[in-house]
Amino acid sequence: MHVSLRIPWADGSKKEVKEYLWGYGSGVAAATTPDYGDVVLAEYTHPFNEADVSYYLPLHRQTVATVGFFPLHTTADAAYDAWYTYETVAHGTGIAAIPLNTHGQEEGPRDPDGTPLCSKGLRMHPTYLFRHSNGFRAQRFRCPLLFPERTGQTCDHEQFAKAKGCVKDPNWEKGGLMRVLLDRASPLYHAVYTQRTCAERINSQAQALGIERPKVRNGRSVEHLNTLIYIVINVRALAKAKSINTGLLQIK
Repeated sequence: MHVSLRIPWADGSKKEVKEYLWGYGSGVAAATTPDYGDVVLAEYTHPFNEADVSYYLPLHRQTVATVGFFPLHTTADAAYDAWYTYETVAHGTGIAAIPLNTHGQEEGPRDPDGTPLCSKGLRMHPTYLFRHSNGFRAQRFRCPLLFPERTGQTCDHEQFAKAKGCVKDPNWEKGGLMRVLLDRASPLYHAVYTQRTCAERINSQAQALGIERPKVRNGRSVEHLNTLIYIVINVRALAKAKSINTGLLQIK
């Protein structure tokens, strides 16, 4: 973020000077139970100039270490829409309930198995797998009128005229496929996505404890202060759980 200042000069004029201020953001992985409420499973402090999605993998690793198993489902907002966030649950039976963020590049139509359709609506032909420069396995698909052999049919697409035909290289990792094939209208998706509100409630508690304006002077101190704030939140949750349990055990 930046702050614009108007500085008066000796000649009476005023010039605008922009002062850039950098800070830190804090991300959490949280869970909730209907009886005891919300708890923090993992937390991670990062400079503001890092993308939101960069929080995900550190938080996921901490969460697995905390609970001792891989969560069945996970949910986050659209800022976390990346193939590797889905990958963390795609090898099991769960889903990552995350809104699709196309970044202005619309996903083309797919068959239920993930095979892309060409601009004419034809199922494209798979040729080979390769390692994409973005780190995932990609599957190359070619024009079904030209591969695996020419069918004799023609197409008015400009690439067909060059004897190449359309080429598509979709992400072929399980997470990449889940990202584009996930049914975001299903009851399961909505049930999991609704649980994202527990993180918002944790953020509200952290805000009330002063997390937005730390009175410390370096990044390491900010990290320690944030950790302390989340410990306080969990201690309060533990105290609430003990109080509920005590009430349930009292003989009336």
